[in-house]
Amino acid sequence: MTKLRSIALLLGAVALGGCFEENAVQDITGTLPGSKIKFFNFGVNAPGVNFYANDTKVTAITSATGTESTTGVVYGGVGSGGFYSGLEPGQYNFTGKIAATVDKDLIVSTVPGTLVDGKSYSMYLSGFYNTTTKTVEGFLVEDPIEGEFDWSVSYVRFVNAISNSQPMTLYAKNTGTTPVGPEVAIGGAVAYKAAGAFVALPQGTYEVNARTAGSSANAITRTGIQLIAGKMYSISARGDITVVSTTATNRPFLDLTANR
Repeated sequence: MTKLRSIALLLGAVALGGCFEENAVQDITGTLPGSKIKFFNFGVNAPGVNFYANDTKVTAITSATGTESTTGVVYGGVGSGGFYSGLEPGQYNFTGKIAATVDKDLIVSTVPGTLVDGKSYSMYLSGFYNTTTKTVEGFLVEDPIEGEFDWSVSYVRFVNAISNSQPMTLYAKNTGTTPVGPEVAIGGAVAYKAAGAFVALPQGTYEVNARTAGSSANAITRTGIQLIAGKMYSISARGDITVVSTTATNRPFLDLTANR
């Protein structure tokens, strides 16, 4: 958040620079946008995209040439380096537009949503990219980041972005303790295009497993996840639930992204 504020203030300073004489003291005070949003490209086989809020481009990839990158946010990626983008509260159509030269700026997904002042959100491209219609699904969830919470623990929630999965529950066990900590459920079963509630966990190294409702078999496993006290995390399921390869790009996978 400190970095986000610094960037916003720096941009404000640049914008104001043309309004004053060269050696004048510049006023960089002002209010930051009231809402925040992250953008995820979790659409299986989807092209790299740039994300827009209405007609305003919100994410971009660094370019050393001075021209717009044709890479965009690729599958499995998070826009803006995983940081939130600040937007004014209001109604938006959030879109993903192809970044490549071929089909440049073609909209592959549109997700309408209303941002409320003081709240945070995440938009996901999800499901499977349709190469005929050149479209992919998407959804928006709120990130309920509390202003005050217990700084001695970490908070985790589960987001399901796998369209061909049944509702799944995420389980976590602390493997950094001796004996290994007991396995605990991170909330209840979460359906596709939904997010569970944040659950407090002690700081540590964890193995997390996603299971379909009523099953004891792990559908997705990830080990060695580091959870730090005072932070909030989303663990999001992406990919194709039918893939059994452990190396395929479209395999089911649990992504860890910090919300705070």
